[in-house]
Amino acid sequence: MSLVSIVVPVYHNAASLADLLHELQAVAARNPEDSFEFICVDDGSRDDSFAVLQALGRDEPRLRIVRLSRNFGSVAAVMAGLSLARGDCVADISADLQDPPALLHDMLAQWRAGSKLVLAARRGRDDPFPTSLLSDAFYALFRRFAIASMPRRGFDFWLIDRQLADLINSIQESNAYLSGLLLWLGFEPTVLYFDRQARPKKYGQSMWTLRKKIKYFIDSFVAFSHFPVQLATTLGMLFSLLGLAYAAFIVYRQLALGIDVAGWSSLMVVALLAAGVQLLILGVLGEYLWRNLDETRRRPRFIIDQVIESADNAQTPSPPMSQGEGSSGWRQTQERTT
Repeated sequence: MSLVSIVVPVYHNAASLADLLHELQAVAARNPEDSFEFICVDDGSRDDSFAVLQALGRDEPRLRIVRLSRNFGSVAAVMAGLSLARGDCVADISADLQDPPALLHDMLAQWRAGSKLVLAARRGRDDPFPTSLLSDAFYALFRRFAIASMPRRGFDFWLIDRQLADLINSIQESNAYLSGLLLWLGFEPTVLYFDRQARPKKYGQSMWTLRKKIKYFIDSFVAFSHFPVQLATTLGMLFSLLGLAYAAFIVYRQLALGIDVAGWSSLMVVALLAAGVQLLILGVLGEYLWRNLDETRRRPRFIIDQVIESADNAQTPSPPMSQGEGSSGWRQTQERTT
């Protein structure tokens, strides 16, 4: 019998947790040959998510509740759950039910058939047109300049073998792009496609803000592509050549033709444009330098405040949580319930 770990990052998902657990229990019922653990990681939610998880845990002994000391971000929450997962395989799914939990049944079948990396990729998405357009543009750029094997519309829902879980736990990156890391490992993925549904209104508003999306975009390219630096270098060289050519033109007109160069406005446009490009290049370099500084600090990616689990689950020790030994996190306390 295999143990299947399902990791769920939770952030302001109180309204959907009961339905999510019901769906996960249905998946477990369809796979009676396996045992399951459901690891829900509360990523510093300020709503009732943690209280709801505690209530659900009283009736579901397979539910393990992890509470982080504050909001560290969805990737850090997944990494926290991954560091505690004991399963022979580990799956990650969002808490808002936009990714169908029922698909886990087919993903498990692919894993049993020998696939170590199973991706549930989006074939289509029921989102507003601007959101879909920007998302498609992001993944097109990422496929072109970073990892060509990325599915055309990306993925956030996956299942990996224990071997890959240990490898991911051993990677020490403070600003990791987890989807990219899974592909970067080099294992041939099995891709299952589905149509992603819109977030049901009864589950509230998504906390995936524009600021988080921008950071996600920057992290993905800084981690897996040197294209931004190459682009900055190219722009710098191009504008330097244009500036040199324009300066030569001004000198020629002044000395050879004796004509005063008029056009204050045009000179200001050129100066402002050149200054803007310089600031852009400095910003690109700054993003790389900041992430390099973040890595040298060696701060933990997450801090676990509590782990609440049934006594039966607690009998099996969790993987080590000391800083610098693969998990890059600190566990503060652990509680056990009967």
